[in-house]
Amino acid sequence: MPLEDVIITLFCWIEEHLNPLIGDNRLRLRGFTPKLTDGEVLTMEVVGEFLGLDTDQPIGQYFRQHWPLWFPQRGSRPTFAQQAAHLWAIKQQLHQPLVLDLGAVADPIHLVDGCPLPLCVLTRASRCRGFAGEADSGYCAAKKQFYYGFHGPLMVTMDGVITAWTVTPASGDEREALWDLTDGVQGWVIGDKGSISAFLKAELAATGIDLQTPLRANMTDSRALGVVQRLMTTRRRVETVISQLTERFHFEKIRARDRWHLTSRIARKVLAHTLGIFVNRLLGRSDLQFERLIA
Repeated sequence: MPLEDVIITLFCWIEEHLNPLIGDNRLRLRGFTPKLTDGEVLTMEVVGEFLGLDTDQPIGQYFRQHWPLWFPQRGSRPTFAQQAAHLWAIKQQLHQPLVLDLGAVADPIHLVDGCPLPLCVLTRASRCRGFAGEADSGYCAAKKQFYYGFHGPLMVTMDGVITAWTVTPASGDEREALWDLTDGVQGWVIGDKGSISAFLKAELAATGIDLQTPLRANMTDSRALGVVQRLMTTRRRVETVISQLTERFHFEKIRARDRWHLTSRIARKVLAHTLGIFVNRLLGRSDLQFERLIA
């Protein structure tokens, strides 16, 4: 799809859902009205993410240079960055009707996993001033390395639609994060070995969730081998989503100094990824086929 059509499609969807979301509420109680509308800022953010521009400064520069007629009232970079950050809650709330539009809420199978969000390597942790009292040290089994920062658990459907995400300290227990991710979910939830817990499985079963995980080598599995292999194959979908988030959207790069901006940054990436699936479905393409989505 030509970039012009992508911008128009995303802007129209955002405007269509933004107005009912805000209603008669005022987002700003004081100060001047921004030159850019909130819909324009959100569109610029999402399109910028698809183009690999994951910070406010290059996004603003790109649209100032290439799309001055489409976004003539851009204002200064600090104003754009501040307006984008203030929309952190709106980005999260826009994601909810998008998930509904994609039919992901009623999906009977969800997959959970996470990835590290490092502030720095462990040897520099004592000199790191960001997120004091919030970040800590943890271990990434996939990369086999210790790091200092956060962990980003998320939940996706079989189609790869992100339905929930959260942020925990690097040492946080993945099993505790499941409660945040599975709120309102029923059916199968497929996790990794970090989610193994007989107590958690029983607690989730009481809410209508059947937690399925691969077992460790020293544990006896009563399930058929074919079932276990199917679970492992299915889990690769969430690994694909995480790979897209880290490679295309730079999900692991924190590039924020406080929780407010970090939340805004992650919400923007999740919204952009999910809108990519939305556009793919409009074009009749595979949900996660982001290559050559923009001509």
